[in-house]
Amino acid sequence: MGKPTGFMEYPRQERSYAPASDRVIHYREFVLPLDEDSLSRQGARCMDCGIPFCHNGCPVNNLIPDWNDLVYRNDWHAAIEVLHSTNNFPEFTGRICPAPCEAACTLNIDDAPVTIKTIEYSIIERAWEEGWIQPQIARHKSGKRVAVVGSGPSGMACAQQLARAGHAVVLFEKQNRVGGLLRYGIPDFKLDKRIIDRRMAQMHAEGVEFRTSTHIGLDIPADRLLKEYDALVLTGGSEKPRDLDVPGRDLKGIHFAMDFLRCNSHRVQGDEIRPEEFISAEGKNVLVIGGGDTGSDCIGTSNRHGACSVTQIEILPRPPERENKELTWPNWPNKMRTSSSQEEGCERHWQIGTKAFLADAQGHVRAARCIKVEWTRDETGNWRMNEIAGSEFEIPCELVTLAMGFVHPVHEGLLEQLGVALDDRGNVRGVTEGKDAYRTSTDGVFAAGDMRRGQSLVVWAIREGRQCAHAVDLYLMGKSDLPR
Repeated sequence: MGKPTGFMEYPRQERSYAPASDRVIHYREFVLPLDEDSLSRQGARCMDCGIPFCHNGCPVNNLIPDWNDLVYRNDWHAAIEVLHSTNNFPEFTGRICPAPCEAACTLNIDDAPVTIKTIEYSIIERAWEEGWIQPQIARHKSGKRVAVVGSGPSGMACAQQLARAGHAVVLFEKQNRVGGLLRYGIPDFKLDKRIIDRRMAQMHAEGVEFRTSTHIGLDIPADRLLKEYDALVLTGGSEKPRDLDVPGRDLKGIHFAMDFLRCNSHRVQGDEIRPEEFISAEGKNVLVIGGGDTGSDCIGTSNRHGACSVTQIEILPRPPERENKELTWPNWPNKMRTSSSQEEGCERHWQIGTKAFLADAQGHVRAARCIKVEWTRDETGNWRMNEIAGSEFEIPCELVTLAMGFVHPVHEGLLEQLGVALDDRGNVRGVTEGKDAYRTSTDGVFAAGDMRRGQSLVVWAIREGRQCAHAVDLYLMGKSDLPR
């Protein structure tokens, strides 16, 4: 694949960013793409490594060596055909996926993997520019109706696949626009929402009907969908945030991260937000609790608001600067990473626990009382966290965002009305393989994405949506030609 000696001749070259001082004053994307010649050389670096571990590193099993080779040979049209064969939305993954495929690349043994994510991004953007992406309208209609509840990447992928199989698909979304967390949970500077809109236009032409501002389980009872549709797919995501039960949690100025991000995205995208509803970081000391991607998004958004300072704390230890390849490769490693938002300005601390929030005279948060912690293994080998006596300190803050992840989907409303069984983590129970794949305990009801497997990556959501569509098509028709 690629040029047999390319990995020895060409160094790894990645996309770059606009300077932080320029990009923090707006909400536009700021990635600077590579030119065509550079991309061809990067495609040439893909080795004929015998076993392409990148296939399994990628949750949708992208045929990565194939389209790397096609880009090297400047056959971009063929490259998008190969890319789309496994991934409905490479424009999403090419922007916001952490690229586990690159961690699995054979060249990552020397810390110089093929720039797979950059090449993927470039293929899909070239395809849109050239007009190669057209609606794939089913030749025959099945006469079956399917309702998909939740319009994130899993719901969108499932709906698109089912429409291409000839089913009449209605995609329900409780927010005023389609996209789920892609739309309002991920800031516009990481994912321009026109990227979602152009894909929606294709899906609409393929027959998908979008119904927004419709909360199933609240606006429409769930049993109505069971009566009106031949199958129901639940792709509502994992939306129950992990809370922090400490004194002072109810003070003003403490918010779940997604509430902070969502209201900002509504405003950026032109929705009217009342001043008293908008959560602003302007002129404030911001504390972000949680070290993942959502916390990083809070940092970038706070800096764009004009925060006085941003501090991020994480209860886990600081990861190593470099992983031990002999122990981790080709799996995703735990190592020190710095996001573009963190580069824009943030003070980071590890092994910090939160003991309480302190109030000012008006009942607004003014500081967080924190404590240092240490992690040790007990006699059974399990990790235990212990607070370090006498290490308490305060972090001044007038705005706190809780970005500690999600525990499971919201149970009230839709799930309770359907009576679907849950697993021991509170997710909708469903298997992945076999004739009962993606089915729930309620006949005719399927589940996919974060609602089924727990919070995860966009690329996992796309995989789940595609595979669930195959399972639904098989349930409705007795056979399916949809790829898995």
